[in-house]
Amino acid sequence: MPASRLLDGQRALVTGASSGIGRAVAVAFGAAGARVLVNFHSHEEAAQAVVAEIARAGGNAVAVRGDIGKPADCIALFDAVRAHFGGVDILVANAGIQRDAPFGDMTLGEWQQVIDVNLTGQFVCAQEAVRQFRRQGRGDRPSRALGKIVFTNSVHQVIPWAGHANYASAKGGLKLLMQTMAQELAHEGIRVNAIAPGAIRTEINRPAWQTKEAEADLLRLIPYGRVGNPEDVAKAAVWLASDESDYVVGTTLFVDGGMTLYPAFREGG
Repeated sequence: MPASRLLDGQRALVTGASSGIGRAVAVAFGAAGARVLVNFHSHEEAAQAVVAEIARAGGNAVAVRGDIGKPADCIALFDAVRAHFGGVDILVANAGIQRDAPFGDMTLGEWQQVIDVNLTGQFVCAQEAVRQFRRQGRGDRPSRALGKIVFTNSVHQVIPWAGHANYASAKGGLKLLMQTMAQELAHEGIRVNAIAPGAIRTEINRPAWQTKEAEADLLRLIPYGRVGNPEDVAKAAVWLASDESDYVVGTTLFVDGGMTLYPAFREGG
């Protein structure tokens, strides 16, 4: 199958898909032949723009509102994907937020909000996906797997991050959630993996790259010498969701320009 159509005939739900990495993943999935449910929280116009971009390229997509921090909204997304596409073959659990503060000043609300979206919301969405995969059964499947789940994690699943205890804790928890799910579900033909982006040019981290000075500081953490683009992550997501990666189970694919190589040690520490 041509690389551009690796997801032909499949149905995907991408959370947090109105901007940044989620947007790029949704567009790439549409280009690869998948029908895509574009989840958004509050920016409907941006989500509809994603749907329009997919349609202009000959794809099929629909935008659906839902707050991943609310379990009922997560469940409703799967009602929506059944209504629009008859089911789902791929979940990209991408939605995430930051509420940064020094540890001693972080409020319980700031802690809980990030955990609710970045960890609990991912759990609920993944659980609903697994239940839907099982309901659908193998039948006439468009993929070798019964279903695929790709989590968007972060390099901060392994790199501590001062001032971001809630975010790093959620991402560390997501790492073991993904691995435990993969271990438990692989025998059913459900593949669970994750992508861990490093520094990517998205709005959530614009202050880190928007000026030449800020970008120069950031590049000291990236051995490959450039800041990543959302499309770098999207290409990896298409591969992980396709049969090209059918024997990849329980793996985190780091898309980080080498950030997790701890570049400060290049000179011998």
